[in-house]
Amino acid sequence: MNFFEKDTKTAIEAIKSAQWIAFAPIVFQASLALRDLGILEAVEAAKTEGLTLDQIVKKTNLPEYGVRVLVEAGLGIGLLTVNKGVYHLTKTGYFILNDAMTKVNMDFTQDVCYEGMFTLQESIKKTKPTGLEVFGKWKTVYEALAHLPSKAQKSWFAFDHFYSDGSFPQVLPILFKHKPKHILDIGGNTGKFTLKCLGYDPNVKMTILDLPGQLNMAKKNIEAAGHIDRANFHEINILDDSQKFPKGADIIWMSQFLDCFSEDEIVSILKRCHEALNENGMVYIMETFWDRQRFKTAAFSLQMTSLYFTNIANGNSQMYDSAVFNKLIDKAGFKILEETDNVGISHTIQVCVKK
Repeated sequence: MNFFEKDTKTAIEAIKSAQWIAFAPIVFQASLALRDLGILEAVEAAKTEGLTLDQIVKKTNLPEYGVRVLVEAGLGIGLLTVNKGVYHLTKTGYFILNDAMTKVNMDFTQDVCYEGMFTLQESIKKTKPTGLEVFGKWKTVYEALAHLPSKAQKSWFAFDHFYSDGSFPQVLPILFKHKPKHILDIGGNTGKFTLKCLGYDPNVKMTILDLPGQLNMAKKNIEAAGHIDRANFHEINILDDSQKFPKGADIIWMSQFLDCFSEDEIVSILKRCHEALNENGMVYIMETFWDRQRFKTAAFSLQMTSLYFTNIANGNSQMYDSAVFNKLIDKAGFKILEETDNVGISHTIQVCVKK
């Protein structure tokens, strides 16, 4: 991933990019409206014939004025084209309407981030998630998760699970090649990964560490799946250094977890892993490092997601550059034994052992 390329844009190209940034919030809301109000869907259904403005109005049952300003915005954004008064869907419009990743990202931006991002500058100055206040008086989004409005909660979990779930088929063989008897799943959320492990190996025992709200959801899901006899649940506030991790695990697993913490907090968590882990045990870390991506679009998405952590999640974490992250692993007393990039959509798995 090379971000040291020479700026080769012409002045015209640069001003175009600047105008996109200037109108970006409006571009987003217009695109969302075109999607959610059924306009893109109606135009797509017409296939090569396309639709006139009057036809879109009839099919969506929306006011003509509203449809007109939206489809004209869609032309500028690049979601639609028009030829002799007939509108057609572009490739970008198709992805806005149909691509699962794009839908998850847009819903997350709208339902979780959009309103709070108005206070981003305040979050930067205070190192606090000031945008979270749109949902209530919480210190972090993780404490708030079980209490978020249903739409925001649904979009948060959809975003979180979309990026992790696709990696599970690749992860499980890597994780179980060492035949662990007991895995500690730190930050297990709703228990999805623990359930995958329990189903993959009928002998493995799992312990989930998380906040009470998440543990309650995980316990219900695992009980419903009939695996409660091999699962333990350990309530913990990870940010409290005095709360130690249960000992005796062969493997400690953390997926999309450590990016939720500041550098000092990551070192604290890893040091407690060091204390809890069996002498020959391993820590498996799965993270999305923006500098390890194959494509700049993926790196861009992660860099923007960092600002969600700044403004909504906790005020002090991010999607890390791996060079920064690896120094924290070393500082906590671990060394990296193995690394696997391109797991799932954008993950790297690091296998760490005690130095």
